[in-house]
Amino acid sequence: MLLVISRTVGSAAALAAASVTALTTLTALSAAPAVAAAPRTAAPAVAAVPAPAASPAAVPAPAASPASVAAPPPVRDEDRAGGSGSRSRAGSGPGPGSGSGDRLTITVEHAGRGHDGTYELSCHPAAGSHPDPRGACAALDKNTRWGSEPFAPVPAGSVCTMLYGGPATARVTGTWAGRPVDATYNRSDGCQTARWNRMVPFLPDLGS
Repeated sequence: MLLVISRTVGSAAALAAASVTALTTLTALSAAPAVAAAPRTAAPAVAAVPAPAASPAAVPAPAASPASVAAPPPVRDEDRAGGSGSRSRAGSGPGPGSGSGDRLTITVEHAGRGHDGTYELSCHPAAGSHPDPRGACAALDKNTRWGSEPFAPVPAGSVCTMLYGGPATARVTGTWAGRPVDATYNRSDGCQTARWNRMVPFLPDLGS
């Protein structure tokens, strides 16, 4: 009878110990935070996009050069009425010296006695009331070059001395080499005096 009771008590003690162990384990599991396994999502495939071909470097258009100032047409014999070019190829018609296209009027003022006045001049052939028609025409021919204007003013921006050449002035009008002329001259500085002197004896010689 005592043996049966002892076995019963031992079985009850073992069962109680097992229950305590199970309870402890269950409590520990319940306290642990539940970690949800995140489903693995496949990364979207990225299609390889070919890089655009490098375009060739744009070649800039050359800058437009500034419009050049058109020079007067070249002077030729045929530009002058009665020049050698006015004769026909067959040899007929007027020859040199018969034309009257180069006619100029020169008005000189404030140059002094013997220089002031208004003079007429014709060239090819030389004639008129100018004091020296032949020399005047030779000076004009010397200053007449292809593509240049013999009566052109002093270029803008020229560096000139302040050397005063006197109060003389001159105005030239008429026709030369088939083109109209209306030019003025003075001696107010070194450039203007040099321009005047280039035309001597077409213009009176007043010294340098």
